[in-house]
Amino acid sequence: MGVLDSKVPPGPLAEKWTNHKNEINLVNPANKRNIDVIVVGTGLAGASAAATLAELGYNVKTFCYQDSPRRAHSIAAQGGINAAKNYQGDGDSVYRLFYDTIKGGDYRSREANVYRLAEVSTNIIDQCVAQGVPFAREYGGLLDNRSFGGVLVSRTFYAKGQTGQQLLLGAYAAMNRQIQRGKIKSYTRHEMLDLVLVDGKARGIIARDLVSGELERHSAHAVVLATGGYGNLFFLSTYCMGANVMAAWKAHKRGAFFANPCFTQIHPTCIPVSGDHQSKLTLMSESLRNDGRIWVPKKLEDAQAIREGRLKPTELAEEDRDYYLERRYPAFGNLVPRDVASRAAKERCDAGFGVNKTGEAVYLDFDSAIMRYGREKALTSGMKNPDDATVRKLGEEVVEAKYGNLFQMYEKITDQNPYKTPMMIYPAVHYTMGGLWVDYNLMTTIPGCYAAGEANFSDHGANRLGASALMQGLADGYFVLPYTIGDYLSDDIRTGPIPTDIPEFDAAEKNVRDRINKLMSGNGKHSVDYYHKKLGKIMWNNCGMARNEKGLKEAIKEIAELREDFWANVKVPGSPDSKNQELEKAGRVADFLELGELFAMDALHRNESCGGHFREEYQTEEGEALRDDENFKYVAAWEYQGDPSKAQLHKEELVYENIEVKTRSYK
Repeated sequence: MGVLDSKVPPGPLAEKWTNHKNEINLVNPANKRNIDVIVVGTGLAGASAAATLAELGYNVKTFCYQDSPRRAHSIAAQGGINAAKNYQGDGDSVYRLFYDTIKGGDYRSREANVYRLAEVSTNIIDQCVAQGVPFAREYGGLLDNRSFGGVLVSRTFYAKGQTGQQLLLGAYAAMNRQIQRGKIKSYTRHEMLDLVLVDGKARGIIARDLVSGELERHSAHAVVLATGGYGNLFFLSTYCMGANVMAAWKAHKRGAFFANPCFTQIHPTCIPVSGDHQSKLTLMSESLRNDGRIWVPKKLEDAQAIREGRLKPTELAEEDRDYYLERRYPAFGNLVPRDVASRAAKERCDAGFGVNKTGEAVYLDFDSAIMRYGREKALTSGMKNPDDATVRKLGEEVVEAKYGNLFQMYEKITDQNPYKTPMMIYPAVHYTMGGLWVDYNLMTTIPGCYAAGEANFSDHGANRLGASALMQGLADGYFVLPYTIGDYLSDDIRTGPIPTDIPEFDAAEKNVRDRINKLMSGNGKHSVDYYHKKLGKIMWNNCGMARNEKGLKEAIKEIAELREDFWANVKVPGSPDSKNQELEKAGRVADFLELGELFAMDALHRNESCGGHFREEYQTEEGEALRDDENFKYVAAWEYQGDPSKAQLHKEELVYENIEVKTRSYK
């Protein structure tokens, strides 16, 4: 076991980033023209990094498996992006955003990185407004804010319920400008299948053209992985269907440590599972918890009547409803952090109070918000003593203006009108706080290989606060990586172009080709989806919202057996030398079958509960997460040793000099 060097600069917390930028090496503009950078992934982190690096003068190649960079899964982010602007005058500050993020992550994130994130958050909003991102505005024209979970201020900037899409369009426009200038070469419908190391440094990738099936070699002086998270490991998740761990896992097998793989976020407001036929789940934005109230019936007989269709939720009297988050957490109410809200929903459903046919759903009710907004609108419109129907109509118009596209999405999927009846929601896998270990400069343990956005582990600890994913992706891409990568590349100004006809590229391409041939040579008993679904059930049942030693040991054994069966019996039809989506899926599921075992091992070794990692053996009398700061206040970074079961643990001890580590409370 080794101890990792995070390369956090010395000095006062508030001055670390500024001093670091002043002291690192730079590359002058003339030399940047001779340096190549590969960016894999074109979501918010990748697109912003690529556009900024190209603007600085580097030669950039971008790779994405989608048919356009703007189809990255970042477009699915709904609710907003955090920034410590304090436009509401409600007491927000850089320090408070830093503190809320550390506390929200249950004191398992790196202090210096989180402070830097809070510090540059204000720049992000200015950048995006300059790009034309249509953030919501107040009556007077100023940017509006709303609240998200785990905080007591309103710091979330938003564009209705499509914030991620609008931010990505801004980054995509910046990318397009550089594509037109010839500074970015965009490779769409390409998937990275291996990382190429030359003299121990990341010097390129092997990519597959997903249309022709051709393998390609691409070289560069540095490689940036901005490929998102690995939540599709669970099969059912709010991720897009193509989201995978391929690039990060290939880097891991080449020497990049994988940090805290078991830290996975379960989002509390998702449309519940309706049956085995489903292939993905749908998120309902956390912003809805600003106005929606979460409840279940107080009486078991009422819950049973609702499940059986004998009672409608609108028929249940107010005094017979249990607004359990408001009851348990009066200070934060429905805006507790995601891990807390998810466990509370599971506890109520496990106790028999679930409200859909499967018993795994709770209500998110907007009735009181509709009437409140309606009364306010009536008063400001000069109406005196309006009837309830008028108030409701006015209130629905206000709610539609705030959340209309989300309500429309819900109705299309469930065929229920959320203006007239409460939404049904249940937790689902949504984000991964774990990822490739990176130092303060966002470099992995492979020199020249960087990880940005959700692909790295660095900022969210054991639980991410809502609206912080977009903040981290754009912070890394626009304001951190363009500085830190120059420090490394300053040694490459005389290196010259990296050739691709060298033994290292030959070996990497052979490795990829052999793996493809192995995937195609299975006996053909079962489809790829058959194995993915089985893996997902193992993960959800044993490594989901609640975990225990027995279940985790069973998961490790079952995943290893499933992986062996996969390689012997998977059926991949078609040819590797043409478009083959089953082959694409097979490669991704093969990686999940390895990552799943490491995930369970990480969860098993961490004998504590923190954030999204909840071990049933370690909880308070009230059922809250019970941390063990004496033994587990560290980042667990795993080194690949030929097989997931042989992974070696390395630790980065977490030091908090500017914040008091204490029991997390939202009461």
